[in-house]
This record gives sequence, structure tokens and C-alpha cells, in this order.
Amino acid sequence: MQDNQDIQVPPLGGGGGVAFSKSECLSHYKWGDDCYGWNFIDSDVLSVKQELMPPDTSEQLHYHEKASQVFFILKGRATFSIDGELCVLKPEQGIEIKPGQKHFISNKESSDLEFILYSTPSTKNDRTNVEPPNPLKGE
Repeated sequence: MQDNQDIQVPPLGGGGGVAFSKSECLSHYKWGDDCYGWNFIDSDVLSVKQELMPPDTSEQLHYHEKASQVFFILKGRATFSIDGELCVLKPEQGIEIKPGQKHFISNKESSDLEFILYSTPSTKNDRTNVEPPNPLKGE
């Protein structure tokens, strides 16, 4: 058995990378109904964020023309609507949303929902909100 003293652990960030956390992020922001986010990487080609949604919150139905997104659940349960289909994810599960797919995420649970959100390319200037169908108008 090898002695653990031989194992060298690189500093946070590894080979010259920049470490980040919720307390050490590019920016902290509020969105929707008391939802919060932390920007870790924010370039034209990649966006990495952590977001928190309190109980009984939801975002608006929307889509991205260019960006693919990957949601990875850290805590809580996420309910997604993707092109009209519902999907529920629990911690340590993820899902990819492809460009053009109409989607939203909601937290229907009684505890906070936290997730990591990867977008490539960035969703800056690439979000189109969609009004939900209105049954009163025959939609």
C-alpha cells in the first residue's frame, strides 16, 4: 500500500486555473421571484452559474436560438417543462436543453432548489420569452 505522503495535491484551481465559489464569484444577482444566482464563468462561449430558487418559484417559458444549456441539480427537486413535456430531476441528476427548445424550470417543493447551469455559447442576448397558451383565446 502506498503512503499518502507521496500524493501531491495541487492548490485550488490546479494548474494556473482560477478557483471560484459562491463567496468568490464574478457577480451575484437576483432574478425572478426572490431567486438568486452566482456567475462563475461569463464569456461569449461559456457561462457557468449556480442558481437558487426558493419554494414555489418558477421562471417564464422561453427558448434560446443558439445556446445549449445543461442543468445539474445540487439540492432539492427541479420540475422542467421542455417543449410541453414535464420532467422532474433530483440531486445529482442533470438535463440538456437544446437550442430552440421552449422550456422553464420551477421549484414546486417546500425547500430550496439549487443547481449549476452551463450555457454554451452564453445566453447573453439569446433569450426569447414565450407567452403560455391562453385557453380563453382558444390556444
